[in-house]
Amino acid sequence: MPSQKQVAYDVVALERPDAPSAPYARITLDSPRRRNALSLALLDELQAALDRAAHDDVRAVVLAANGTAFCSGADLTEALADGMTESARKLANVLRTILALPKPVVARVHAPVRAGGIGLVAACDVAISADKITYAFTEARLALAPAVISLAVLPRMTPRAASRTFLTGAPFTAAEAAAWGLVTQTVPLDDLDKEVTTVLGGLATGDPQGLAATKELLNADALARFDERVDDAVAMSAKLFGSERARAAMEKLLAH
Repeated sequence: MPSQKQVAYDVVALERPDAPSAPYARITLDSPRRRNALSLALLDELQAALDRAAHDDVRAVVLAANGTAFCSGADLTEALADGMTESARKLANVLRTILALPKPVVARVHAPVRAGGIGLVAACDVAISADKITYAFTEARLALAPAVISLAVLPRMTPRAASRTFLTGAPFTAAEAAAWGLVTQTVPLDDLDKEVTTVLGGLATGDPQGLAATKELLNADALARFDERVDDAVAMSAKLFGSERARAAMEKLLAH
């Protein structure tokens, strides 16, 4: 019996009478029972969906999720069993793909985001967040560090905000995420789709060549920093996940 798909891919017509016809790709994390944890399978499917969007005739990409969490971060059960070297590298590849994709990527964040999931949000060009949800970098509390996702997060967040949130691991609000540069805008959950559609309408007015060149300009520094540091970040992540302290912390968390 084939395993259930964890990422959905759809090409959607933009339903805006005042905007040009410009379909977009909707990529949906769809493993709600596991809170869309970043398993190897989910990362592989997400990478494939992004690669498909790069070549499809779409003007933009929306990254969304189903369930009570947008993304809970690393799959800790898998990390305990198999280590993190492969997953860290796959996550890095996904983040770089989002940053370098020749089409704008819009995050539709409807529910809480933790740890590695925040890297996905940060890598997107525009992030629209429901206003009542929370974010948290929980890694330090598990004897880990947000190594790989820092490559996408640090170019977005203010340094002081990154220090506070990375080190304490405490949840912070969507409003704080916006004030600190992590997300673009917060809206009530009921208005989330309306605001994402407004952003897509704006993107639909852009020429594909112009959008690609502008995105390349915007992300040039982030990508240069990413490529310079990615190998060290992957190595750090794998080392920390394999440490006795982290394994004990993850086992304790999973036992509850």
